[in-house]
Amino acid sequence: MNALEVLNRSLFLQLNAGVQTGAGVISTATFIADVLIYLIPLALVVVWLWQPERRQLALRACLVCCIALGIGQLLALFWPHPRPFMIGLGHTWIPHAADASFPSEHGIVFASMACSLLLTGELALGVLTAIMGIAVAWSRIFLGVHFPLDMLGALGVSLLAYLLLSPVWTRWASPFMQAAEKLYRYLLARPIAKGWIRA
Repeated sequence: MNALEVLNRSLFLQLNAGVQTGAGVISTATFIADVLIYLIPLALVVVWLWQPERRQLALRACLVCCIALGIGQLLALFWPHPRPFMIGLGHTWIPHAADASFPSEHGIVFASMACSLLLTGELALGVLTAIMGIAVAWSRIFLGVHFPLDMLGALGVSLLAYLLLSPVWTRWASPFMQAAEKLYRYLLARPIAKGWIRA
C-alpha cells in the first residue's frame, strides 16, 4: 500500500461516523448526502426557463458537468478503486452499490457547477454551490461510502473538464446557444406564449 493510500484511509477513519454517533446527526448527514444534489438540476431548469440572461452560463456548466462525469466513468473503468465498505473499513450508514468510488459523482456535480460559476465571475452563487458541495463531500465520507481522495479527484476532474471545454466554448458558444434556444422555443412554444416561462 502506497503512502497516498495510507493517508487516504487514515483521513477517512478520522471523518467516518462511529457507532456512538447520534441518530439525529446520521439523519442530517443522510439528508445532505442524498437530497442536496437535486438542487443542481432544479437550479439549472429555473435559470433556463426564467433567467434568459444566464442561459449561456447554465448550459456551459451543464456541459462541464457532463464532460467531467464522462471522464469520471473512464477513470472508474480503468482504475476501479473500492469503496470503504468493500474492504471492510470503517462504518457504513447508507446503502450503496459496490462500485468504484473514485472519483465521486456527487462531488463532480457540485465541483463542476462551482468551478463554472466561480471561473466565469458568478462569485456569490459559486461560493454557495462550493459550500453545499463541501457539505455533501463531508457527508458521504462521514456516512462511509467515499474516501477523501474521491472528493479531491472530483474537483480535479471538474477543473480538467472546464479547461477542455473552454476553447471549444469560446469558438462555438454563440451558434450553439442559438440552436439550443431555437429548439427550446419550438418545443415549449405554448407555455412561452402564455407567459408561464420566458422566451
